[in-house]
Amino acid sequence: MESPVVAVKENKLLKGAFAVGGIMITLVIYGILQEKIMKIPYGQNKEFFTYSLFLVFCNRLTTSAVSAASLLASKKALDPVAPVYKYCLVSVTNILTTTCQYEALKYVSFPVQTLAKCAKMIPVMVWGSIIMQKRYKGLDYLWAVLVTLGCSVFILYPGGDDISLYKKGRESTVWGMSLMAGYLGFDGFTSTFQDKLFKGYNMEIHNQIFYTTLCSCVLSLTGLVLQGQLLAAVDFIHRHNDCLYDIALLSTVATASQFFISYTIRTFGALTFATIMTTRQLISILLSCLWFAHPLSPLQWVGAVIVFSSLYAKSFLRSNTQKSTPPADEQDKELAPLKGIP
Repeated sequence: MESPVVAVKENKLLKGAFAVGGIMITLVIYGILQEKIMKIPYGQNKEFFTYSLFLVFCNRLTTSAVSAASLLASKKALDPVAPVYKYCLVSVTNILTTTCQYEALKYVSFPVQTLAKCAKMIPVMVWGSIIMQKRYKGLDYLWAVLVTLGCSVFILYPGGDDISLYKKGRESTVWGMSLMAGYLGFDGFTSTFQDKLFKGYNMEIHNQIFYTTLCSCVLSLTGLVLQGQLLAAVDFIHRHNDCLYDIALLSTVATASQFFISYTIRTFGALTFATIMTTRQLISILLSCLWFAHPLSPLQWVGAVIVFSSLYAKSFLRSNTQKSTPPADEQDKELAPLKGIP
């Protein structure tokens, strides 16, 4: 008969494998589909799908429906815990974040975009200081600067198809850089304000996901109608059924990833989740380079090594610190992309 300690360890190992496998599979598939939809033409006429807001609407509609079903199945109330306008504020910035993410793929390759996401620590720290009145240590700023430096090297010294984009004047435009900066700024605000809502109102994860995504559905649908893109997007997927399947799968894995993320944070904490996300980004970049033939320049490899070495070193040192001293705060939550919706 096995001891209780062994049983607990085996149970934790199974939970860990479930969490890591779920996050890796869903988000890696999400990244590949995202690039395929926005950068690979459909049909004999080689038409590109250009309706980023429609992708946001489909993702949020799926997530909202699943989170509502989860609340009803667990017999928890659907009533909002916080004022509705606060959910809407998270929703607006999250829509802007995701739209910038999709639109940026028109100007940068997926590896560049994915690595640039690692630089979100600085805007998150800035918003954390403003919204949460957080105070960060000098070492936290050092890691943020190193990661940003690595991202800058990766973006400024492209290889392969990115060189052609530079020569065409696309990636070097103010608009392309503004999309990346907008993504980082809006995403940093979203995750920080979500964290404030969790702490200020003691709400369930599914409650926040439901109302945030419900607001996103309304706002994104309104935007599609006002821009005259709704019927055009529907017509596109009607003519290209393979695009419809890609969008349906994208929405499914985006929704599934949210529940794996919530499960991981609740079971293992922010530090473990941050390490898993770092590994996922590395795998996504490597798969994209292989799948879509994105050759990296030598300096891009240097930039990638700087970024991921800094992130893993940060996680390792913070893990050792937490083992020797009891946790005094939850800074990891502000430094990791914890609750952002893809």
